[in-house]
Amino acid sequence: MTNELIYEQDGGIVTLTINRPEERNALAGDEFFAAFMNAAERINTDNSVRCVILTGAGKAFSAGGNVKHMRDKEGLFAGSPAEIRNSYRYGIQKIPLAFYNLEVPTIAAVNGPAIGAGCDLSCMCDIRIAGKSALFAESFAKLGIIPGDGGAWFLPRIIGSSRAAELTFTGEMINADTALEWGLVSEVVEDADLMTAAKKLAGRIAANAPHALRMAKKLLREGEHSRLESLLEMSAALQAIAHHTKDHSEAIDAFFEKRPGNYKGE
Repeated sequence: MTNELIYEQDGGIVTLTINRPEERNALAGDEFFAAFMNAAERINTDNSVRCVILTGAGKAFSAGGNVKHMRDKEGLFAGSPAEIRNSYRYGIQKIPLAFYNLEVPTIAAVNGPAIGAGCDLSCMCDIRIAGKSALFAESFAKLGIIPGDGGAWFLPRIIGSSRAAELTFTGEMINADTALEWGLVSEVVEDADLMTAAKKLAGRIAANAPHALRMAKKLLREGEHSRLESLLEMSAALQAIAHHTKDHSEAIDAFFEKRPGNYKGE
């Protein structure tokens, strides 16, 4: 794994750290995008993983796109309109697809500014926790561009169409407390306590049966665009599978014995 994206695993919890502090964890470069894809594949194929935490190194979660590259027409922003379109489709847009298709619950530990594509990156996670210094901005309009990485899909599903429109059309920044009030984050903690809080939540999630976590996430994803009838049909099929897992039997035993379950993903 590239040093620009650090992959660490502790038990069933994986922590991904964007490690570009000198660039405020800007999202740029084919190697960087490939690292996200590789991390997602590694997570999905490792049955020991039960939860993922995403955070940034240094004082920023992610400043999004590299504005200097925009000015100089470099990297993602180089070439004709057709070339830029392809750069998005086969570059940064790999990240929302990778994160949306992660099979385990994800937590964004937002440790500072999450701007533009960085804000959208946090929205690609299932849960967001913010440090008090966190700032959020759907700032594309301020640069004369649009959300090119799926933010227009993710953001309204989290905070509703009106709030999403306000953030998108003004490009203005909100602080952690406003993000909490608007439902963009579920918790705000002191900066020094952020990773402790994220790991504590991840531990509560990872304490559950891994197959159940993955199937529950699949249902939540399907529920975003399925008819009720279709979702109920899928729920019945997945529930039938869940009832025949060893982890389900262990969960029932643990319930009656009033102890934590010892799950093996079987």
